[in-house]
Amino acid sequence: MTKTDETLERFRNLNVWKRGDVRAPHKPLLVLLALGRLQAGSDRLLPYDEIDQPLTRLLEDFGPPRKSPHPELPFFHLQTDGVWEIEDRVPLRIRKGSKNPLKSDLKRLRIAGGFTDEVFRELKRRPELVRQLARQILTTHFPESLHESICSEAGVELGGTERSNRDPAFRSAVISVWSHRCAFCGFGIQLDGRDLALEAAHIRWCQAGGPDSLSNGLACCSVHHQAFDRGAITVSDERRILVSSRLHGSGRLDELFLSLHGAALGVPSRKEALPDADSLAWHRTQVFRGEARD
Repeated sequence: MTKTDETLERFRNLNVWKRGDVRAPHKPLLVLLALGRLQAGSDRLLPYDEIDQPLTRLLEDFGPPRKSPHPELPFFHLQTDGVWEIEDRVPLRIRKGSKNPLKSDLKRLRIAGGFTDEVFRELKRRPELVRQLARQILTTHFPESLHESICSEAGVELGGTERSNRDPAFRSAVISVWSHRCAFCGFGIQLDGRDLALEAAHIRWCQAGGPDSLSNGLACCSVHHQAFDRGAITVSDERRILVSSRLHGSGRLDELFLSLHGAALGVPSRKEALPDADSLAWHRTQVFRGEARD
């Protein structure tokens, strides 16, 4: 195994917290943020108080909906994966009844953390390895529709054209069974006989065990695919479109979103393609943000 393979394998085996269907992409998002800082020329060890807000934003935007994102947890616990370390110049108090440090200590004492010296030197020496690792993290933990947005917020530069790992047969089958129309808004335009800006979304992400099955897929225009994967919209058990109360703005907001709230989702041409109830429930709890509008 080459040094590059060894480095990628260490991050591939990150011990990501799991409990049932709950998503916990805290460590992957911290790694991506640190990779962005490395590309920008930052020092190996980063003070927690400089990481707290950027990581909080990443967790709020791309983690599961939670009242408190707790960025201090991956900052502290990524040490156990052998790719990260934090300063031990002062003993940290541990929250009673847990193995977690006090966030206030990390900020007040400006405790710094970062990749181990070995990992940092290898990544610094191999810029392409940084991009390769970022792609691996993204592909393992997030749907493709979110990759560009996550990279932008984390400050990661992938370079070149990112290759899609999605099964083209899934896209084709889902779009076909939804009659080449967006399940949310009915958009269905072709250019030279080919669908324009129409995509196939997984209801339950494949990164969370969702299958490439018709009942786990929705045909979406590019706007509603991004909105669905970001948690701006979801679908009820009665297959009604729900729009998040956190969604605000202007420029066709009413037309593209507010007018859809409570409307019936489109209907596929085959019964077996009706959205799976368990997958919809997963999306509502693990992706959808805030409360549905009144």
